[in-house]
Amino acid sequence: MARRDSESGFPIEPVYGPEALAGWDPADRLGAPGAYPFTRGVYPAMYTARPWTVRQYAGFGTAAEAGARYRRLIAHGGTGLSVAFDLPTQMGYDSDAPAARDDVGRAGVAVDSLEDMRLLLRGIPVDRVSTSMTINAPAAALLLLYHLVADERGVPGDRLAGTVQNDILKEYIARGTYIFPPGPSLRLTADVFRYCRAELPRWNAISVSGYHLAEAGASPAQELAFTLANGIAYVRTARAAGLDVDDFAPRLSFFFVARTTLLEEVAKFRAARRIWARVMREEFGARDPRAQRLRCHAQTAGAQLTARQPEVNLVRVALQGLAAVLGGVQSLHTNAYDEALALPSAHSARLALRTQQVLAHETDLTATVDPFAGSYAVESLTDAVEEAAVALMRRVAELGGAVEAVRQGFQKAEIEREAYRVARETEEGRRVVVGVNRFTGTDPDRAAEGPAGGPAPAPHRPDPGVAARQAARLARLRAGRDGAAVAAALTALKEAARAPEGTVNVLYPMRDALAAHATVGEVCDALREVWGVHVPSDAAR
Repeated sequence: MARRDSESGFPIEPVYGPEALAGWDPADRLGAPGAYPFTRGVYPAMYTARPWTVRQYAGFGTAAEAGARYRRLIAHGGTGLSVAFDLPTQMGYDSDAPAARDDVGRAGVAVDSLEDMRLLLRGIPVDRVSTSMTINAPAAALLLLYHLVADERGVPGDRLAGTVQNDILKEYIARGTYIFPPGPSLRLTADVFRYCRAELPRWNAISVSGYHLAEAGASPAQELAFTLANGIAYVRTARAAGLDVDDFAPRLSFFFVARTTLLEEVAKFRAARRIWARVMREEFGARDPRAQRLRCHAQTAGAQLTARQPEVNLVRVALQGLAAVLGGVQSLHTNAYDEALALPSAHSARLALRTQQVLAHETDLTATVDPFAGSYAVESLTDAVEEAAVALMRRVAELGGAVEAVRQGFQKAEIEREAYRVARETEEGRRVVVGVNRFTGTDPDRAAEGPAGGPAPAPHRPDPGVAARQAARLARLRAGRDGAAVAAALTALKEAARAPEGTVNVLYPMRDALAAHATVGEVCDALREVWGVHVPSDAAR
């Protein structure tokens, strides 16, 4: 029987038997669900008590348009929101900035001010819906806008639940939506930790993301290793800022991809929990079990969606969602089948939501915890993923840790090498992609049909008028606000940013500026003036 290699490069045996787990101690490697090392899950009852949170990622156009989509998702049974911001917002530019003109509202929603956040959350019960925000360099500003809207409604901070991504290290590695150099960026991350601990105790102050590393081409072992290495850097940053690990670590969260290679993905999620628990207990001395457990969100793999025969993506997404659930994630986003073509239509977004609802309510996945526990194959794969990831984590540590490895371009180079390998295999036909390099025939009579056999729904098309409308809103905002109060608040923010790290939390003067109707771009410009902007070294380009 022929062996095949895993996505991470280690061999998968055709048959696993008892000998694969010889000397394997389930008490040490597994433990009970909800107990160290959390291999079997972070909670004792897992989905038998409550299914995972259905959190569909969405956002486009203006705040009013995106808010209407969120309300529809909630009406159709969504239990959490996940906000996609447009590129200018992610880069800390207002919609009327010259650099923003062509990207306003295209890849997400444009949020420039407190007024926009009010529109985005109109009609949404923020005290009952958990909200995740995919925002990094200006994460503090968007988090504060959310808190300000809740405060205006009389909702106390301890009633708000959600996550702000706030993971700047992976931006230097894979995504590129950074603003400030690493030092000030990590200071801002620590200030978000402090703010959430004091003001938003149920909020996850960071979601350390492997998803974007995977979308850039990382293998499962690379995704796991570089994400956990980044997590270690954030823990060190928080401890250096004087925070106690048992106080802040329970609010750390992680974000991983879910691929179609189901068995390796299940193993990856299980290995992630085991590695992180050991790091937190042995390296950082975490005593509280909540500080040792790795809670994570997952999203199905956008990079595996195809523009050819897009209806096949429905099958891919269902398998990926199944992998995430069998892996024990806490929340899940399932992609829409047409995302390789355009932003999801309302029809495709509803089908993506229904995929999760079928998994939760028409299967027996919620009947028992960690059904693969003790499986010869899955336990062997879990050990193999762990071994490969830990080896890479050691290489990062030998370079001086995640931040220094980023400066040297190590993670980026490793991921690019893996992405090239996969691309070559696909081009040469050694890696099968159904409908792309094999099984490419289509029925011409069905070419214009959608996945249900009816006419194909029209894909979502960006509204070319969004930028002009946002610019007009900003002009009205600036004309109607107290300009002197805004200027004074921005000056106070710059003074706080100049103060030695750890002496002043910049989020408090930032909140004052945003409450006075300073824009996100103005707040980020004030910090650019003090901290400068990140310019990648030649090694990291």
